Amino acid sequence: MRRTLVRWLVRDWPLKLFSLGLALGLWLLLVPAEKMSQEKSLTIPLETRNVPVGLEIIERPAAGIDITVRAPSRTLSQIGPSALVASLDLERATVLQQEYPLHASMIAVPPGAEVVKISPSKVTIKLERTSAAELELHTALRGKPAPGFRVARTEIEPAGVAVQGPESLVRAAAAATTAPVDVSGLTESTVFDTDIILPRPELRFASAETSARVTVHIEASKPAAKAAAKKKKQEDPAS
Repeated sequence: MRRTLVRWLVRDWPLKLFSLGLALGLWLLLVPAEKMSQEKSLTIPLETRNVPVGLEIIERPAAGIDITVRAPSRTLSQIGPSALVASLDLERATVLQQEYPLHASMIAVPPGAEVVKISPSKVTIKLERTSAAELELHTALRGKPAPGFRVARTEIEPAGVAVQGPESLVRAAAAATTAPVDVSGLTESTVFDTDIILPRPELRFASAETSARVTVHIEASKPAAKAAAKKKKQEDPAS
């Protein structure tokens, strides 16, 4: 039987080879190139959504992931990094979970395309409970008053600011400060409206109050005050 099979294979082998080539040619001719699937590797952004109320992200994964997309040639040519995004739903996340798997259903691709590979296959995200606190508000000064004058004291309104943020960062937060208030060349008390600067970028204001009013009290320095009093006495001996 084996000899029979071999004999059949070698019989008229040029004709068989021609037939195979003809069939392949017809297949390539009848199947449009745009319907033939190809693959493309892309780096696309990874975004998180639906963070549970009362939780904060304190450690995020890399901003992008690598994927491989398979699709017909015409469709694949229209797919670029800016057209796709991986969306990780954190609706069921907790402070205990830190690893989150990535899968193809997180990426919306055009009809006829499919994601065949994702790297990495999982990402690390750390969450903390949201906390609130009242931070002291300090005035930041820049420059010096005019010669012969000094800053006697400052008053600030409000005296504190309400903030929110990840629990560990709120506990460790120092006082908030104002944006630098420039007292250069001042000879009299002056009122400034200035922004409030929070000590960490992860914190945010818990109310609409994001600015403060600073009153800088200026007075003559002691040597200058004595000189002014002496001059006045000389000009008015009767006093």
